[in-house]
Amino acid sequence: MYNIKDVFQPRIIECLKNYGKQQFTADMMAGVIVGIVAIPLAIAFGIASGVGPTEGLITAIIAGFIISALGGTKVQIGGPTGAFIVIIYGIIQEFGLAGLMIATILAGIMLIVMGLTKMGSIIKFVPYPVIIGFTGGIALTIFSTQMNDFFGMGIEGVPADFIEKWICYFSNLSSINWGAFAIGVLSLLIIIFTPKVSKKIPGSLVAIIIMTLVVWILKEFTNFEFVNSIKTIGDLYELPSGIPAPKLPEMNLAEGETIWSVIRSLMPAAFTIAMLGAIESLLSAMVADGVISDKHNSNTELIGQGIANVVVPFFGGIPATGAIARTMTNINNGGRTPVAGIVHALILMLVLLFMGPLVGLIPMPCLAAVLIIVAYNMSGWRTFVSLYKGPKSDFAVLMTTFVLTVIFDLTIAIEIGLLLAVVLFLKRTSESVEIKHFHDEIDPNQELDIKINTEEKLSIPESVDVYEIDGPYFFGIANKFEEVMSRISKKPKVRIIRMRRVPFMDSTGIHNLEVLIEQSKKEGVQIVLSGVNPNVRTALENAGFTKLIPTENICSNINVALERSKELI
Repeated sequence: MYNIKDVFQPRIIECLKNYGKQQFTADMMAGVIVGIVAIPLAIAFGIASGVGPTEGLITAIIAGFIISALGGTKVQIGGPTGAFIVIIYGIIQEFGLAGLMIATILAGIMLIVMGLTKMGSIIKFVPYPVIIGFTGGIALTIFSTQMNDFFGMGIEGVPADFIEKWICYFSNLSSINWGAFAIGVLSLLIIIFTPKVSKKIPGSLVAIIIMTLVVWILKEFTNFEFVNSIKTIGDLYELPSGIPAPKLPEMNLAEGETIWSVIRSLMPAAFTIAMLGAIESLLSAMVADGVISDKHNSNTELIGQGIANVVVPFFGGIPATGAIARTMTNINNGGRTPVAGIVHALILMLVLLFMGPLVGLIPMPCLAAVLIIVAYNMSGWRTFVSLYKGPKSDFAVLMTTFVLTVIFDLTIAIEIGLLLAVVLFLKRTSESVEIKHFHDEIDPNQELDIKINTEEKLSIPESVDVYEIDGPYFFGIANKFEEVMSRISKKPKVRIIRMRRVPFMDSTGIHNLEVLIEQSKKEGVQIVLSGVNPNVRTALENAGFTKLIPTENICSNINVALERSKELI
């Protein structure tokens, strides 16, 4: 009987049972620090996604609160992340903000369904090269989107296509604002070198505070022309003033278009958001488990993530997931329960309510520098190098996913990356399956299904051939078995097929075995199966094999099979 408690058990309930003042103090301090770290990231991700700083902060507040309160980990910090920037921007370009809202809600529903159907563990089986490939591709795309602000070019309507975007940049090199570029470079240096002074103070926050002060002072007390042309958040976006009231999406449907046709069009994007959210949050949870010696509930985590993504669009927010950098910041500063994540959300809400004017003073080149560092940390270039030194098939999957992410989009990249990974895996599996042929004798000391300590070898009767399948009998090796048999010109009276090392059979394998038996009957050849394990035997019986061959032809080991073959000759 299905029980919701098996899949949905928010960790906060468990943590609050024996919650004390000491742990609250530690969670409070960690939450405050993570909240401070999240300020520039939430703002930057909101702007880079094509919405604005308010939307980024709202996402971090509402989604961050829900993910901590309803999630399956003790220390996960939720909010907007760099992984979503590309897909969000693309949705807005094609479907507008209403389309993004619908896609995020659909993704949230998908995540809830994944959790309720216990798919939390299945998500973990996404191949590592695929993950690295599309995160690296996202990183390069994020980097490329920041060049306009970093160099202060002031280009309006930058192309969305990667190649066209860089063509646009190179054709506008003459419009570089060297003042903005200097602010961007100084911001990068501050972010890079701050951890060398103190690892507890986030470099991005230090850079934003210093550069905001520098630009403000220069604008207020100097008359340098280049300074006045440096854009700030307040110059381009409406400043945050509070949490908006919830609202429904307002779709402007074209002639002949219905809401259901829009939903169908948004399903691939929604699926990509759901997959990215699931993968990123569960990877973050797994890393956190290793640090704090805990075990998260993956299904509860997916449900919590799903609820957050269903709720946050009604307040103007964007897709959210677990953020590994903020989660590690939480852990490193003493956070051990979901209370820290809730405090982080409250800190961000205070910023939204009371610090809007200050947020508007942040220079865009500085924010671009923050995202460039985010892109660098996402790139995983060291992993690219290590995978290059490993199996070339894994590197091929990585590069295919990477290139498709950059040139086309994430949906295509994930689909083809997964397909290629599966195909290559099946190829390697099929190549590892051995099919041996015995026609004279068998050494029993090398056998696993019989235990005989003797130098005497098992003699194979004349007119009997023995074939052994070493590995799974599935569609990938079906032809391989036929090829081995076709090389033997002499037709035996009995074929013994040893299956002691066959862990399972799929429908194709069963079908091919059926065809073999039918063909052998026409040729006057009897089939005897040897060493069939219980699982395979059950599969064969369910497929009706007792109608094709007698039960006594399905033998427990090679000795019994050889004796049976003598009876059939």
